[in-house]
Amino acid sequence: MADERALDEVVRFTSELIRIDTTNRGNGDCRERPAAEYAAERLAGAGLEPTLVERTPGRTNVVARVEGTDPSAPALLLHGHLDVVPAQADEWSVHPFSGEIRDGVVWGRGAVDMKNMDAMILAVVRAWAREGVRPRRDVVVAFTADEEASAEDGSGFLADRHAHLFEGCTEGVSESGAYTFHDGAGRQIYPIAAGERGTGWLRLTAHGRAGHGSKVNRENAVTRLAAAVTRIGEHEWPLRLTPTVRAALAELAALYGVEADLDDVDGLLLKLGPAAKLVEATVRNSANPTMLEAGYKVNVIPGEAVAFVDGRYLPDGEDEFRATLDRLTGPDVDWEFHHREVALQSPVDSPTFALMRAAVEEFAPEGHVVPFCMSGGTDAKQFSRLGITGYGFTPLRLPEGYDYQAMFHGVDERVPVEALHFGVRVLDRFLRTA
Repeated sequence: MADERALDEVVRFTSELIRIDTTNRGNGDCRERPAAEYAAERLAGAGLEPTLVERTPGRTNVVARVEGTDPSAPALLLHGHLDVVPAQADEWSVHPFSGEIRDGVVWGRGAVDMKNMDAMILAVVRAWAREGVRPRRDVVVAFTADEEASAEDGSGFLADRHAHLFEGCTEGVSESGAYTFHDGAGRQIYPIAAGERGTGWLRLTAHGRAGHGSKVNRENAVTRLAAAVTRIGEHEWPLRLTPTVRAALAELAALYGVEADLDDVDGLLLKLGPAAKLVEATVRNSANPTMLEAGYKVNVIPGEAVAFVDGRYLPDGEDEFRATLDRLTGPDVDWEFHHREVALQSPVDSPTFALMRAAVEEFAPEGHVVPFCMSGGTDAKQFSRLGITGYGFTPLRLPEGYDYQAMFHGVDERVPVEALHFGVRVLDRFLRTA
């Protein structure tokens, strides 16, 4: 089991990593190198030989390998990203890059997404070095850049240009799962991710006839775009159940003592109460308009108008997604992928999932582990190019009233110290047996 020093280090490392501002503003505006060097120094202190690689100066990734005792066993990838989304300091109770530890809580941008997991990984491998522990299979540790944007400087670059660093890896573990979900009725649920919806960020372009704002114009690009955006925003996507979501619904139905009626999924979700939040975003594809760009003067009708849409599609749902967008945009609006990544599906009956379940149950016997599919995406998408099956497993035991999902990209992001201690213990238990 992880020692007391590991429990101290996970808190300190989380705080110190938060203090390193790795804000990713998009379009290449980020510098992860100081955090990468911080992680590399601590890996080296555990007797490992970290490799630092960059596609762009300052956008640094770190990879190291912990050798296992069974050379014939497939390797396991353990990864976390170093970048964080922006934070407006005047909106926060504490400075978002203070890493302040107050009342048993670590505050700051990245406390949950995901410098907490980075710190857990560092604390665990350093504890192994002190104890002389070697896992059964090789464990490849990777800290990546650019996850909060395109991943082109991070996991995408690693998968495309440095695949040799991940030789033998067949499965990967990263954000975000194995956290406490309180249902408000005394149940504690620990969802472990075994799938992700695909990413389809779209750029819509409407063309029309430019002209004077006072004249009749039946070819107004803004009108055409607005109509297409409205159709997309109001579209009711049909139900599509993947194996992971079916498994999640079956286990939740059993937990709540209701029939798992998959012919009436919306009715079943109502019976699950607050726990429906774990699945309701992943029973359908989705497309949410998020940005509009048009014109330069109020009395000038522009010849072009642009919108952006955050689209997500289920495994095996991309063809339906494309066909639906063709129909909803219509003949006057073109669309293209601004950013596209695959959907993922991981088996919930695998030995690795069973070991993750067992590790959580050992330290949270009151909890109920269930599989789920993430509505968004992680670096697991890029690593899947290497044939690596990904799971979301960042264990945290959280108090009731703590809104875990609201911490992602939210104001006053923070994580309890006890949750970090739980995470180190569970991660250590899982990795020793994996």
